[in-house]
Amino acid sequence: MASKEYGVDLDALDQLVKELNQVLKDMGGPKDKAKNQTYLADGALGKGFDERDKMHKAHNDMKDFIQQQIVDKIEGLIHDFGDKSKKTKEHYEDAEHDNKFK
Repeated sequence: MASKEYGVDLDALDQLVKELNQVLKDMGGPKDKAKNQTYLADGALGKGFDERDKMHKAHNDMKDFIQQQIVDKIEGLIHDFGDKSKKTKEHYEDAEHDNKFK
C-alpha cells in the first residue's frame, strides 16, 4: 500500500487570517452606523400621541437588535473563525518544525 501524504498550505492559512482581520476592521463602519448613525430625535415623530411612542420604541428596539443580534454576532463569528485559523496555522508550523528536527 502506497503512503499518502497530506499537506497544509500555511501561506493560505496566513492569508485567510489577514483577510478575516481586514473584514473585522471593515465591520467598524456598519457597527458605527448601527450604534451612532441611526439616531431618531425625541420630537422627530411629533408629540402627544400614542403611536409616536410606539414608533420611537420600535426604532430603538430595531437599532439594538441590528447592533447586538446581527452585527455583533457576525463580528464574533468572524473573530472566532480567525482565531481558530491562526491557532491551526501555528500548530501546523510547530509540527512541521518538530518534524524537521527528528
